[in-house]
Amino acid sequence: MEYYNYIKSLHLIFVVTWFAGLFYIPRLFIYHIEANDKQSPDKEILTAQLKVMTKRLWFIIAWPSAILCTLFAIWLLVLMPAWLEQPWMHVKLGFVVLLILYHLKCHQIFKQFQRDEVKYTSSFMRVWNEVATIILFAVIFLVVLKSAFNWIYGFIGIIVLGVLLMLGIKLYKRIRAKNPNA
Repeated sequence: MEYYNYIKSLHLIFVVTWFAGLFYIPRLFIYHIEANDKQSPDKEILTAQLKVMTKRLWFIIAWPSAILCTLFAIWLLVLMPAWLEQPWMHVKLGFVVLLILYHLKCHQIFKQFQRDEVKYTSSFMRVWNEVATIILFAVIFLVVLKSAFNWIYGFIGIIVLGVLLMLGIKLYKRIRAKNPNA
């Protein structure tokens, strides 16, 4: 148990870097979508550069961070098996499963962009970008408060956060429509 805090620290470091990758990859997808609408040669130049950037982010930061975060989390659960009896941990692990599914969907989208398949709008991708934010809020509050009993308040809070994020996206869209360089 003397190295518990080191394992926990490494877990948290990789949580942060994993989320950094998950926050930035949809932003690169948005740039890729918008580059696809440009004229030659800008389209080809930007698309090629964005493919390199997304590939590096995805395979050098996001995937290794996800794997290391998960390994350190499993190690923590092995050291503290009583956590698995806690209702808040069950809810947290549910959100972790959602995060993994989100990561896998981002990987699918990544592969599509690498093949020059643009199937999404930039508006959709802006909304998609907020899924990781909502999961992060939920997990942080669960870990800090350690209470699944108040999940109804947490759920309402997540809904309110989602609504606020959507309003922010709509506001940004209006500002951008008036000023395309914003």
